[in-house]
Amino acid sequence: MDPKKVILVVDDEAKILEVVQAYLEKNGYSVLWAANGKAALSLLQKNPVSLVLLDLMLPDVAGEELCRNIRGGAFPSVRPDIPIIMVTAKTDEPSIIRGLNTGADDYVTKPFSLRELLARIGSILRRSAPETPEKTFFLSDLEIDTESRLVRRGEGKKEKIDLTYNEYRILELLASRPHKIFTRNEIIDRIKGDDFDGFDRTIDTHIKNLRQKIGDELKHPKYIETVYGMGYRCVTGDTL
Repeated sequence: MDPKKVILVVDDEAKILEVVQAYLEKNGYSVLWAANGKAALSLLQKNPVSLVLLDLMLPDVAGEELCRNIRGGAFPSVRPDIPIIMVTAKTDEPSIIRGLNTGADDYVTKPFSLRELLARIGSILRRSAPETPEKTFFLSDLEIDTESRLVRRGEGKKEKIDLTYNEYRILELLASRPHKIFTRNEIIDRIKGDDFDGFDRTIDTHIKNLRQKIGDELKHPKYIETVYGMGYRCVTGDTL
């Protein structure tokens, strides 16, 4: 494990902060801690944090709101895609789903096992680690050449598909992480095309046009799947 990984623990319970910090440091992580949202934001803006462990019940701001604002790019100096694990005392499914819908990558419920927490942190950091950029992505019979920015479809003599800049960038983004569900705000933040007006529903229009050009269907998608209430991801053979 890389000892330089920095975990920010955000919780207003001193005992939890103390125990979690000691355990993570024992296992090779560097740990920063904050007792409220304001302090957490300050640390995020000043330090290269690798992952945030975020309690949803903070004294000054709801953890869901802080997570939603981070994912929406409200804080320019904070990475919108920083991994976030939410910590909640609420164990009912609707509450957990609401928390995940704000953009959290995972969750743990109080009281939690330190060993389980360590495993979840390691898993998310491995998934979010930067990889060597691929030159070509494949989605079924679609070939996405990132060097020439060309998209071709079919076997043998491939058909070239003309896409706008934003359509291409969306397709490339989804194909680069085929198992990840991208929210509309995440797509906007990554693409930043000239015709984006900041409204997340703009993405729906680009996806609709992209689907028409690559021959995809909403009800029976071959390339791009709509995950209702969350966003979009690529269709893979093992997508549930």
